[in-house]
Amino acid sequence: MNEDIKATYGNRIRIRTSGIAVRDNAILLVKHEGVGSKNILWAPPGGGVEPGELSQEALRREFFEETGLKVEVRDFLFVNEFIEKPLHAVELFFKVKIVDGCPQLGTDPEMAPGKQILKEIKFVTFRELAVMDNEILHNALHHVNGPESLLNMSGYFKFCQ
Repeated sequence: MNEDIKATYGNRIRIRTSGIAVRDNAILLVKHEGVGSKNILWAPPGGGVEPGELSQEALRREFFEETGLKVEVRDFLFVNEFIEKPLHAVELFFKVKIVDGCPQLGTDPEMAPGKQILKEIKFVTFRELAVMDNEILHNALHHVNGPESLLNMSGYFKFCQ
């Protein structure tokens, strides 16, 4: 794991919010470098909730920062507890609808300009998702086989790493 990621996000519990955007049988994912056993992690757009900020406001802000897209936050789907020491995040997943903009790779404002970890954004089809290596895929997506299986998830999860 990247040392800058450990220093910025490690050794504390973070509340994160993530958006599930599905379009044309594909899900929007962001490729992060320096996270996971293979130093790559594809995950839905999202990020940390700031003190005094509602989770839905944080999701709209984070989604725009990472993808350039404006979204409408819809249904709350599920909670996932992500632990990959020294990272520990309680993640709130919401269904979102893209309402404006064209996808473009954004930035993580908590990381310095020369140390950005966001490398690519892409609509990944559920067929592509099914054959992706779980070691580079967010654990909430490991057993997803289509939009219905993802959008019908509800409850609390601690998916195996």
